Amino acid sequence: QVQVVESGGGSVEPGGSLRLSCTSSEITLGYYAIAWFRQAPGKEREGISCISSTDTTHYADSVKGRFTISRDKAKNMVSLQMTTLEPEDTSVYYCAAGGVVCVMIESRYNGMEFWGKGTLVNVSS
Repeated sequence: QVQVVESGGGSVEPGGSLRLSCTSSEITLGYYAIAWFRQAPGKEREGISCISSTDTTHYADSVKGRFTISRDKAKNMVSLQMTTLEPEDTSVYYCAAGGVVCVMIESRYNGMEFWGKGTLVNVSS
C-alpha cells in the first residue's frame, strides 16, 4: 500500500518550535493536495493544515498564525513548521495525500488517499 512518511516529531517545551516533514518514495507529492492531521488521546482526528497541488494553503483556526505549511518539490517533501507550541498541541500528527484541492468537511480534509503512520509531538514543561 502506498504510504507517506512523517518525521520530525519529538518533545518540546511550551513556546517552542518543531518542524515536521512528509515524504514518499512511492508517489510524487507535488501531484496531490497534502494535509496534516492530528489526533490527541481520546479525541477525534482533526485536519489542521493543507496545501493544494497549486500551493494554495489552508489552516484550521486552532493553528492559524502559528503553523506554516510549505512544499519543496525538488525534495518531494511537504513541511509543517510549528511555532509557539502549546500543551494542547500534543498529539500524533499524520500526513496524508490525495486529490488536488483542500476541502475541509467537519474538521477533516476530504479526499485523502495515502496516509502515514504518524509522528508524536509532545509539548510539556
